[in-house]
Parts: sequence; C-alpha cells; structure tokens
Amino acid sequence: MSGMSHDSREVGGVGEVSDKKRRLVEIVPVAQPLVPKYACFTKGHGVNPQKLNSFEMALRDAGISQFNLVRVSSIFPPHAKIVSPREGLKHLEPGQVVHCVMANSETNEPNRLVAAAVGLARPRDAGQFGYLSEHHSYGETAKKAGDYCEDLAATMLATTLGVDFDPNKNYDERKEVYRMSRQIVRTRSVVQSAEGDKRGRWTTVIALGIFAF
Repeated sequence: MSGMSHDSREVGGVGEVSDKKRRLVEIVPVAQPLVPKYACFTKGHGVNPQKLNSFEMALRDAGISQFNLVRVSSIFPPHAKIVSPREGLKHLEPGQVVHCVMANSETNEPNRLVAAAVGLARPRDAGQFGYLSEHHSYGETAKKAGDYCEDLAATMLATTLGVDFDPNKNYDERKEVYRMSRQIVRTRSVVQSAEGDKRGRWTTVIALGIFAF
C-alpha cells in the first residue's frame, strides 16, 4: 500500500511540473527574430586633442552619440525601408542598443586626408537581402572612397546572385554588367572625408548605416 501511495505522489508531482511549464510558456512570449524594418545613413567628423574624444565629436556630428552602438556585419535585410536620418532616429531612444555598419578613420597628422565610407547594393527583388560594405582609407578623395565602397557591396551581391562578370575590369565597366543583368537595382554610399587638423589634434571621420526595428 505504501508503494502505491509513493507512486501516486510521483505522478502528481510530474503533473504539477508539467502545469507549471505550460503556464510559463503562456506567460513568456516567444522571442521574435531581430530583422530591422528601417535603415538610415549618416556621417560625421570630429576634432579633439584626445583620440577618443574626437571619435565622440564625430558621433555627435552624425547625430548618434546618445546610443550604444553595436557593429554588425554586411547584410541589408529584405524589405527594409531606407529613410532619412531624421526619420530613422524617431524609431530609436537614448541609451538604446543600436545595430549599425560603421566605418571610421582617424589621424593626428596635419593635412593628412582620411575617409570613411559605407556602401550599399540592393537586389531588384525586395524579398532578397542586399549587402553593405565599410571602407576606411588614407589619401583618398571622398568620391574614390565612395566608389570603392559601392564596388565592394555590388561585387558581393553580384556573386550571391550569380551575375557573370569579369573581376579584372574596372568598376564602371562592371556597373554596366550589373545594370544589364537587371538583378541589382541600385547602389549608393555615404562618405565622410577630412584633412588632418593643422595643429595636430586628432581628426576622426565616420560613416554609418543605422538599423531600426
């Protein structure tokens, strides 16, 4: 009799645990995938005797110093809408962890040219993902840095889509191939360049693609 009573308590215990798990599942929502709905692009530069402070000044110039930035890699989400920086910031709150693709460059050499760029290539099919690329350089004009960054993004997307192209041709020639394939809808870039401060203070440039949910 005592054995039967012991078995009964065990069964009851399992049932109670099962009920608790069921209630827990009902209370705790299932985590949703973090796929951004919006993207915006911004840039900035800063000058300061301290390297870290010049980076902070660049963030302020770009309008994003109030966020905790987390760098992510190169995928532009399907169906994400590109909005202006002002519109994009409406979806963010001070102190929020914000995902971004960031390029930055800095120098304390007077008159040295620095550039930072983020490029984007999007497929014609909005349901497919695109590519973002970041590039930072010395001695390049803004146009050269921007073209190079767009080239990186477009080439990555072209290889994903199976576009046949000659990697040894220059970017202008390959852009025509991409256009003729009708698979890559457009490319763009955001670039910030600057000359190093004449007094030798740290000069920092940044370019970013910001994601919002």
